[in-house]
Amino acid sequence: MYKNLAAALAAACVLSPAFSQQPAPPVRAAFVYVAPLTDAGWVRQHDQGRLAVEAALPGQVKTSFVENVAEGPDAERVIRDLAMQGNQIIFTPSFGYMEPTLKVAREFPNVKFESVTGYKTAPNVAASNARYYEGRYLAGIAAGRMATEAGYVAGFPIPEVVQGINAFTLGMRSVNPKASVRVVFLGEWFNPPRERDAAMSLMNQGAEVLAFHTGSNAVMVAAQERGKLAVAYHSDMRKVAPDAQVVAVTHQWGDYYTRRVKAVMDGSWKSGSVWGGVREGMIRVEGFGSKVPPKVQQEVLDRQKAMAAGKLAVFTGGKAGVKDNEGRTVIPPGRSLDDAAILGMNWFVSGVIGQVSR
Repeated sequence: MYKNLAAALAAACVLSPAFSQQPAPPVRAAFVYVAPLTDAGWVRQHDQGRLAVEAALPGQVKTSFVENVAEGPDAERVIRDLAMQGNQIIFTPSFGYMEPTLKVAREFPNVKFESVTGYKTAPNVAASNARYYEGRYLAGIAAGRMATEAGYVAGFPIPEVVQGINAFTLGMRSVNPKASVRVVFLGEWFNPPRERDAAMSLMNQGAEVLAFHTGSNAVMVAAQERGKLAVAYHSDMRKVAPDAQVVAVTHQWGDYYTRRVKAVMDGSWKSGSVWGGVREGMIRVEGFGSKVPPKVQQEVLDRQKAMAAGKLAVFTGGKAGVKDNEGRTVIPPGRSLDDAAILGMNWFVSGVIGQVSR
C-alpha cells in the first residue's frame, strides 16, 4: 500500500503543473564601477542602466554592483570575486578594466563579460562603447554660438577622449571659426578637487565655457560659482549648475544592458563589438540651460536629427579638409575617417591648444 502511495505521489510531482512549471531562477548580473556612485556622472549613468534592466525584467534578474574600484589589481580581484559568487554576466564599464576582465574571463569560461569602453574581445567577453564624440560635436555647436574661448578638463589622452575634444572643437568652429579649446589632462578619471582646480585655472586663462571628460560634476559647480558656462557630460547636471549649463551630453545604457541580459536568459548571448551613437539611442544632447536662446536649441536639435538619420558625420573633410593643430592635413577634402582611423585618433585638430602624447 505504501509503495503504491509513494509511486502515486511521485507521478503527481512529475505531472502537476505546480512542479513542472517552476520559474527559472533569476539571472545574476553584476556591475563594477570605477568611481563612487553619485547624483550625476559616468557611474550614475551606468547605474541607471542597471536599474533599467531590473525594471524591464522584474523577477527575472538580480543585479548587484561594487563601486569605487580602482583600475588594475583591485579590479581584477573584484571581478574574480563576482564571478566566484555565481554571477552569470558581469559588466565592467571602464577602459582600465579591459585587461583584468580578459584575464578573469579565461578562468571562468561559463560566465559572460561585457567590457564597456574596452576594445578586445574573447569567446565570453564582448566589447561595447558609445560614439560620445557625436554628442560632443552637437554640444560644440551650442557652445560656439555662445562663446569663443573654451577650456576642457580631461582624464587621459586616450583615443576616446581625443575624439571628444576634436569633435567639440569642430562643432564650435563650424559656427564660430575663431573658437579655441584649451585642454588640461589630469591623469585620473575621478578627483573632484583636482577637476575643480583645473576648471578654475582654465577660467583664469580666459575660458568662457568649459567641457570635461572626468567622472564628477566638479567642473559644472566651478562654472556655476564663477558665472561661466559649461557643457555637462554623462548626465544632465542642471541641479548643480542651473545657470551655467549650456546643454548635457547624456549616455543611455539601459537598452543595451537589458538586451545583453536577455541574451544570457535565452541562451543567445554572443561575443562581439558594438559602437553605437545618436542613431542607436546611446548618446543624445538634452537639458538646455536657461541662457541658451531657443534658436540655438533648435539648431542643435536639428543637427541631432540629421545625425540620427545618417546625414551628418563629424569627422569629414568637407571642401577644405581638416588640419591638425600642427598644420598637417589629417582629413583630406571630400574624405571622411573610417572607424579604424577614429578609434586610433592621436592628434588634435586646429583650434585645440594642447598636445597628445604619442
